[in-house]
Amino acid sequence: MLNVLIIGATSAIAEATARCYAARGARLFLVARDATRLADIAADLRIRGAIDVGQATLDVNRFDAHAGVLDQAWQLLQSVDVVLIAHGTLPDQGACESSVKTALTEFATNGTSTIALMTALAPRLEAQRCGVLAIISSVAGDRGRQSNYLYGAAKAAVSTFASGMRQRLAKVGVSVLTIKPGFVDTPMTRDFRKGALWATPDAVARGIVHAADRSRSVVYLPWFWWPIMLIIRHIPEFIFKRIRL
Repeated sequence: MLNVLIIGATSAIAEATARCYAARGARLFLVARDATRLADIAADLRIRGAIDVGQATLDVNRFDAHAGVLDQAWQLLQSVDVVLIAHGTLPDQGACESSVKTALTEFATNGTSTIALMTALAPRLEAQRCGVLAIISSVAGDRGRQSNYLYGAAKAAVSTFASGMRQRLAKVGVSVLTIKPGFVDTPMTRDFRKGALWATPDAVARGIVHAADRSRSVVYLPWFWWPIMLIIRHIPEFIFKRIRL
């Protein structure tokens, strides 16, 4: 039986991933800020086959509260096979450009809070000498673009931090998985015009579970974002400055 901890469990991708694990009869511990929504998701997962579902509320920017919530998760689960960190926002780039406070708050939510959680989780997984630590980053972190470079910078920090932690924890049997979704049709992106490159949360969730099962290191979801971002990363800077992305 799998023991799964999901932080940011009320996000569309996290909820879809939790459903995948519930269908496999996993024991889950869900963490999010909205207690009412969290309770509704927990009840649904029990119906879908989860053996047990624990839950705790957390504002991820309250770093002093992280340890207590992780204690609750380990108390229920005893050991953890998979941790998924899935919280985040989609900042207004213009607002971040006009307000230092907004920029730093959004960076903390999308970058620093994830790094803090990973730092707190690592010793626990290291002590187990097993497990998968999966983090949702983004293709936006592969190269800064004028439309969302605050968000991209936060995700780049997460990806780089995960790379170093992956190298460290591989020596004790713990896998660190960096998940890089492209465009996903979620409530967070409801105002965007959708097209052929957009994926559903369910499709991304299946990719996450598949990658975690195989202890992958980095996965682009859907897969076609890997060649797309390969091209974008290699556009010469003198050209990149003149195009809109």
